[in-house]
Amino acid sequence: MVRESFDKELQRLLDEVLALGSKVENALTGAVETLKEKDFEAARKLIAQDRAINEKRYEIEADALTLIATQQPMAGDLRMIAAVLDLSSELERIGDYAKGIAKINLMIGEEPLMKPLIDLPTMASKAGDMLDQALTAFARQDAEMARDIPPRDDEVDDLYDQIYRELISLIMAEPSRIEQANYLLWAAHNLERAADRVTNICERVVFTATGVLTELNADEGQRVSVEALE
Repeated sequence: MVRESFDKELQRLLDEVLALGSKVENALTGAVETLKEKDFEAARKLIAQDRAINEKRYEIEADALTLIATQQPMAGDLRMIAAVLDLSSELERIGDYAKGIAKINLMIGEEPLMKPLIDLPTMASKAGDMLDQALTAFARQDAEMARDIPPRDDEVDDLYDQIYRELISLIMAEPSRIEQANYLLWAAHNLERAADRVTNICERVVFTATGVLTELNADEGQRVSVEALE
C-alpha cells in the first residue's frame, strides 16, 4: 500500500509538471503573437498569468520535497523527483522569457513596428515545438527522443543571428529606430534562451531515463554514470 500511494503521488507530480509545461509553451508562442498583432490587452493578461506559473512551480517543489521526506524513495525514484524539481525551475524561467516579450510589446506601445515580424514568430514556433517534444520525451522517459531535440537549437540560433543582422542594417539606415531595434533584439534573445533551457530539460530526461549525466552539446566523452547508485 505504501508503494501504491507513492506511485500515485509521483504520477500526480509528473502530471502537474506536464500541465505547467503546456501553459509555458502557450505563453511563449502567445507572447510573440501579442507583439506581432500589437495586442496590448492580451500582453497584460499574459504578464498577469505569469504569477500563476510561478506559484505552480513552488507548489510542485513543495510537494516533491514532501514526497522525499515522507516516502524515502529509492535511487530511481529520486532521479524522477529531481527531474520534477529541475523541470519546474526551467519551465518557470521560460515563462519569464514569455513575460519579458509581452512587456516589450507594451514598451514599444503604439509605435509602428520597424519591420514585419516574420522570423520572431518562426523562432517562437521552433522553440515551442522543441519544448513540446521535450515534455513528450519526459512523459515517455524516452532518452533517444530527448537526444534528438537539442540539435534543433541551431535553427533557433541561426534565426537569432539573422534578426540581429537585419536590425543592425535597419539601424544604420534609420538611427532614430535604435530603441525599438533593441527591444526586438531583446525579444529574440529571450526566445534563443528559451531554446537553450529546452536543451537543459532534455539532458535531465536522459539522466532520469538512463542514469547517465550527459551534456548533449558536448563531446561524447563528457558523460558520468550514476548507475552504481541503484
